[in-house]
Amino acid sequence: MRNVLLSAAALSLLAAPAMAQSFSDPQWTGSVGYTHLDSGDNSLGGVTGRVGARLSPYIGVEGEASFGVKDEDITIGGVSGTVEHEYDAALYAVGTVPVSENFELFGRVGYGTTSIKADVAGVSTTEDGESLNYGAGVNWFFDGQNGVRADWTRRDFTDDAGGEVDTYGLSYVRRF
Repeated sequence: MRNVLLSAAALSLLAAPAMAQSFSDPQWTGSVGYTHLDSGDNSLGGVTGRVGARLSPYIGVEGEASFGVKDEDITIGGVSGTVEHEYDAALYAVGTVPVSENFELFGRVGYGTTSIKADVAGVSTTEDGESLNYGAGVNWFFDGQNGVRADWTRRDFTDDAGGEVDTYGLSYVRRF
């Protein structure tokens, strides 16, 4: 058993320089697109921008921010109003499985914040929520640098009211 542990430790020391080398030269990506937010009660939309760094062929990080562009009209007790997506922001750890040079699958998990505003009969209220986020998607690069991204992410809100929102996104993505 001791020999197995010593062998594993020696192999990990040999692999450390290669791992450090790939972490020191990340592959950067940026994307911009549309994200549909579906809470079951409301259907909103936003423009989303992302910046990501692939730290190894399989591991990366990603940050995203969105602002609302599609509101929803609501009626409460016969009074009309709107629900608006003001903004959201999140950070993710991303695991990627390259299927081919131009096609990859990914999963991500992270933490985010979302702000929603409701305005009914001239009375406005804003709700901010923190969420644990997880999702999956695909990237397809049609020329090695430029491509499209499709993804789904679930936001599980951590506050007392809880709740969850599913997001569906379609974006232009570019490798740098």
